[in-house]
Amino acid sequence: MLLILMQHNSRLTTKNIYIIRHGQTDFNVRQVVQGRGVNSDLNDEGIRQAKLFFKAHQEIKFDVVYTSSLKRTWQTVDSFISKKIPHLVRPEIDEIDWGIFEGVEHHPDLQKTYYDIINEWKNGNLEIKIEGGESAQDLADRLLPFIEELKQTNEQTILVCTHGRTLRVLICLLLKKDISKMDEFDHQNTCLYHLEFDGENFALIKENDVAHLNDVIT
Repeated sequence: MLLILMQHNSRLTTKNIYIIRHGQTDFNVRQVVQGRGVNSDLNDEGIRQAKLFFKAHQEIKFDVVYTSSLKRTWQTVDSFISKKIPHLVRPEIDEIDWGIFEGVEHHPDLQKTYYDIINEWKNGNLEIKIEGGESAQDLADRLLPFIEELKQTNEQTILVCTHGRTLRVLICLLLKKDISKMDEFDHQNTCLYHLEFDGENFALIKENDVAHLNDVIT
């Protein structure tokens, strides 16, 4: 009877998962395509955003911090990592690969191609991709092992720092929404999505929360 009760209580434990987008980079400002193939640093504004996020959430007792393999993510959560919270790098949550557009500044032809692809994804044509890059379905497929890790880990309070397009697809997968709906989930630099996991389903608690950016660094 005691063993059954312990197993039952274990299933009732709720995980809290905090997913944020990285801070601003100069490529964001210049509207340069910045996907998996561009390993840029945070700029001064991105560093400020990261500090404000830390100030607002430093009291949360995170068990683990996940980042992508791109340095703009671990730079964003470096203040948490510096607290000796275990840091796990997962290339599965890198940004989507934009292929031949990586590192290219926006121009009319690029913009048309980009939005044509986004519209194809919205219409459910998820295999469409830029030459040399990944499709929305490719991105979703590589996120699946990470989602399984989130479900299976014993850690209960988790911080994840990832990228804009990846965040959108990840939220769709966690909420069991069709990934063609990804653009329903807005994002800004260092925005927060907070989800709870009850052992079976993820529930969205906060969406695109940037309240911390209204604070000041003291």
